[in-house]
Order: sequence, then C-alpha cells, then structure tokens
Amino acid sequence: MSVDEQPIQSVWTRPRRKRDQPALSQAQIVAEAVRLLDVEGVDALSMRRLGTALNAGATSLYRHVANRDELIELVVDEVYGEITVPDGDDPARWREAAVVGAESVRAMILRHPWVASLLGSVGLSYLGPNVMRLNERLLGVFVSAGFPGDEANQAISAVISYVIGMGTTEAAWLTTVAKSGQGEREWAERLRPAVEEAAREHPHQREMLARGEDEADPVRLRDEKFRYGLDRMLDGLETRLKR
Repeated sequence: MSVDEQPIQSVWTRPRRKRDQPALSQAQIVAEAVRLLDVEGVDALSMRRLGTALNAGATSLYRHVANRDELIELVVDEVYGEITVPDGDDPARWREAAVVGAESVRAMILRHPWVASLLGSVGLSYLGPNVMRLNERLLGVFVSAGFPGDEANQAISAVISYVIGMGTTEAAWLTTVAKSGQGEREWAERLRPAVEEAAREHPHQREMLARGEDEADPVRLRDEKFRYGLDRMLDGLETRLKR
C-alpha cells in the first residue's frame, strides 16, 4: 500500500461502523475523560485508567475510540464546545465580538489547564464539530469586518495564537500555585525573596519590583496583561482594515 493509500489516523476520518447501541456512550467516555484530566492531569489519562473510572472493560471503550490519540482529539473538541463567539453580522462591532471570543478561549484554557499542553499534539482535532463551529463563527466576524477570506483566516490565527500563548503561560502558573495549596497572592509573596534575588543583577526588573508592580491583585494583574496584549493585537488588525 502506497503512502497516499494509507488511511489517515484520526477519530474524524475513521469510518463509523454500525453496531448495536452499546451500554456506554461516546459522550459518557468523553465526559469522564475530561473530568479525569481536570482532576489528575494529562499524565494520568490512559485507556485503562479511564475504563476503571467508568467501571467498563476495554472492549466498551474501543467501540468508540481506537486509542488514546483519538480520545485526546475527542476531549479537546469537547472543551472547545464551551467557547462562545457572538454573532458577527454587524461589521461595526467586529472588535467587540473578537474580544468576547478571545476571552472565552482564555477562560476555557484556565478551566482546563491540561488543554494547553495538548494543542501541539492533537492530530486532526481541528476537524471536530465544535472546533469547526468555532472557526465558522470567527470567520463570520472577521469577514463581516471587511477582511478578505484568506486574510480573515490569517487574522484569526494571529489572535488565537496570542490567546493560546498567554493562556498556556497562565495555566502553567496556576498549576504551580494549585500544587502549593495556597492562593495566588500568598504564593507570590512566598516566592518574592527568590524573585528579588534573581533580579538583583537586572536593573529594569529590580526597579519594577521596587515599584511594587507585582504586589497588585494577581487575578486583576493577569486580566490586565491579557487585555493589553489583545487590544494591541486588535489595534494592528483595525489599522490594517482602515488601509
């Protein structure tokens, strides 16, 4: 069999086989997988661990997913279903819709920190129904704003890449904080002596610490940093539109 004839390995490309209705549904499998990921993280997720949590044998799971890679595709698409993007029919409000969509993506990542570590290795997850619906809504927003179809896709990619990058950083920080058993402010205060020592030979960072910029409410500070970058990204796209 040539390379061109070999089947593409993905849950979205595998032909569906007609079977009697199994006792365990795909929705149940995916929901439990998301719960396990939220509680225990990526390393804990395996077909065996999932089967144990569902009190089901491997045969029941493999009726719906061929392997762990397909399971990952399904759980990523599942959490993407939590993202909301407003109707983009009003070109005057495209920026408002883009902000709502971007903040919704960020919120999803922070609810499910594990997703950040999977986005670079999730096969063909972009073919999932929730991801396709999200892309369609975003395209509606940017095309209505006035971006040509090909450039609208590039604009969306730029915005989403920013959101995922920031969300990944935040998710890593929040995971570290959660492991400490303390709140963000308490953990930051405990960490401050080490930060001050590390910044001792770096005058700009030392000055920032002296101004107390890291002592603000950490949640508000994260929100402000995210929104600053997003606004500057959209400023650039808006300038592009006006040309």
